[in-house]
Amino acid sequence: MKKLVSLALALVLALSLAACGGKSKSVTIAVPNDTTNEARALMLLENLGYIKLKEGAGITATKLDIAENPHNIEINEIEAAQLPNVLKDVDYAVINSNYALDGGLNPAKDALGVEGSFSAYGNILCVKEGRENEPVIRALLAALQSQQVADYITDKYDGAVLSVVDKPTDGYDASIDYAALNGATVSVAATPTPHAEILNDVVKGILAAKGITLDVKEFTDYVQPNNVVDSGEIDANYFQHQPYLDDFNAENGTHVVNIGAIHVEPMGIYGGKQSNLDALK
Repeated sequence: MKKLVSLALALVLALSLAACGGKSKSVTIAVPNDTTNEARALMLLENLGYIKLKEGAGITATKLDIAENPHNIEINEIEAAQLPNVLKDVDYAVINSNYALDGGLNPAKDALGVEGSFSAYGNILCVKEGRENEPVIRALLAALQSQQVADYITDKYDGAVLSVVDKPTDGYDASIDYAALNGATVSVAATPTPHAEILNDVVKGILAAKGITLDVKEFTDYVQPNNVVDSGEIDANYFQHQPYLDDFNAENGTHVVNIGAIHVEPMGIYGGKQSNLDALK
């Protein structure tokens, strides 16, 4: 009888230890903490088969909308710009390409998984509502949607950033009287990579050829670029996608509008403590 009890206890202990070594141990994944980019990250995880979101959660999903979590994933919400810095402290992080590049990561080589569809997330040029048709704004848009910018994106970012312009311009809008803009200045709020790089390396030269000065103001957050455009302090911004803009306007009562898409930055999942996705199998 004692032998049977001992064997039973040993079996229970073995099963308990096996359970502890299985899915009971959580896997930590850091995601952006702003609403639209968190939803985007969660949809990537769902598309990869790691979680299932509640029906209809869509582009405003948060971790509270996770309906099925078979891999016991713990979601850590982190400010988007800080994700590369916390990567070493988590198993994985889902990072926007611009912040991945800033953090020394190569999205084309280092990402363990990437988005498969980008249509809703093209990065856009935005202005205060009512300024869409000002000649200097249209000149800025034509320069950003140029073949020169498309070529620069292809050559510099090696797939980490992709142009979404269907019919690139030669840098100029034939309907604009550029002579009347000679001596004008246009200011743009942008995040450093790739937005400010594109503006400084390509767009500035296109506009300078027509006597227009481009003043690029760099920001490292996702809040001030919309605030300074809405207030009129800066003419335009280039850093965000439409779902983020819609959410920002709704929450803050701002009136910033999209006047054209330029590129996409595929969001990817990167390994921190893990070097591959085996921990999620």
